[in-house]
Amino acid sequence: MEIACLDLEGVLTPEIWVAVAKQTGIPELATTTRQIPDYDQLMRNRLKLLKQHNLGLKEIQAVIATLDPLDGAPEFLNWLRHHFQVVILSDTFYQFAAPFMAKLGHPTLLCHNLTIDDRGQIAAYHLRQANPKRQAVLAFKSLYYRCIAAGDSHNDTAMFAEADAAIFFRPPPELAKKFPQYPQANTYPEFQTEFTKASHRPLTPP
Repeated sequence: MEIACLDLEGVLTPEIWVAVAKQTGIPELATTTRQIPDYDQLMRNRLKLLKQHNLGLKEIQAVIATLDPLDGAPEFLNWLRHHFQVVILSDTFYQFAAPFMAKLGHPTLLCHNLTIDDRGQIAAYHLRQANPKRQAVLAFKSLYYRCIAAGDSHNDTAMFAEADAAIFFRPPPELAKKFPQYPQANTYPEFQTEFTKASHRPLTPP
């Protein structure tokens, strides 16, 4: 049995923090793991900025409510679920991702959680576990799943290293250059083609 392990933001949905940065006029919030691989440092920077600008969960959720999955993402995900078990492995938070999950047909999502204080401010974040994407792939392999991982950023490369096959989707050029062993897709039809190549089974068209 094969399982597809997908990143969320940049693969199926827009980058949430980039959208928040645009709508709040705080460009520093647009930084993602594409620029800062250290997720703890990245989140500490984000929480500091939110506190400085008095922004809470309500304001972020209001931005998320205006966003839709990337064009073609729901159709791609439907095709993928027809051929594989599918799980979304993301460094987002359940409080952010719920609207997207509804628009994507409620796929299984493993991500992180937030602590919200009485004022609606984000007081802290809690990782599901250390190196969660890699650990999830290891867990699935222990259940005798063959894992095909896909993502677009630095924080996906640890699960790539553990997966049986891995695919970049629209990665930054410098990241693709750093890891040339992983094939790259820039459109959803190309993504389907790469999953077909990575699978050990013949796949039918969508």
